[in-house]
Amino acid sequence: MLTVRRSEDRGVANHGWLNSRHSFSFADYHDPKHMRFGPLRVINEDQIEGGTGFGQHPHRDMEIISYVMEGALTHQDSMGNKAVIKPGEIQRMSAGTGVVHAEENESKDKKTHFLQIWVMPDQLKVKPSYGQKSFAEDLEKKDLVLVLSKTGRDGSLSINQDADIYLSKLKAGKSLTFGADPKRAIWVQMIEGQLKVNDTEVKAGDGVALTEEKSIDLAAIQDAEFLLFDMIQF
Repeated sequence: MLTVRRSEDRGVANHGWLNSRHSFSFADYHDPKHMRFGPLRVINEDQIEGGTGFGQHPHRDMEIISYVMEGALTHQDSMGNKAVIKPGEIQRMSAGTGVVHAEENESKDKKTHFLQIWVMPDQLKVKPSYGQKSFAEDLEKKDLVLVLSKTGRDGSLSINQDADIYLSKLKAGKSLTFGADPKRAIWVQMIEGQLKVNDTEVKAGDGVALTEEKSIDLAAIQDAEFLLFDMIQF
């Protein structure tokens, strides 16, 4: 079964310094039909104006993932981590028992465009941890790269959930088939370009929820960048 969450139907929040699109209910945007998908709780597409950002704020019991498409995002947290997240890199922060962090646009005069993703953990009150890695070289060699997994296998970052998250930059005219378990939940989040998921065409910002599927055909109509989530279903 396939359901499309169209980009233009997402929640909208424009705070001047921050322009955000919400695939699922978040903050002041509430839609009982779009609360989560499996353990996937938040996908926010954020654009932050230069010289601005999110000040110090707390999180707990959530796996928080950031992926920058354009610009750069600075990160600082109460665990002592200081970093700059650039395109091609994945950042994962397991908030666990509690962490305070801040994120700001590294540039003073250009926007930073990124995805903020929250995945519900499979256990609460774990020790907070942090991971960051560039997958730029892997994306040049492979059409589908595992970037996050429960065990951190195959060079991926670890995550406290039964979820495999893949990143792809599929060139126009190329295709691949993803072998799926019908008992698991699959979500495809489009970042750029145009893709055909099975027989359905999707564009930047669209999300695709798939259940009860044995295989998923992905064909790039235009150069397509996307994330694929393969998750436990509950």
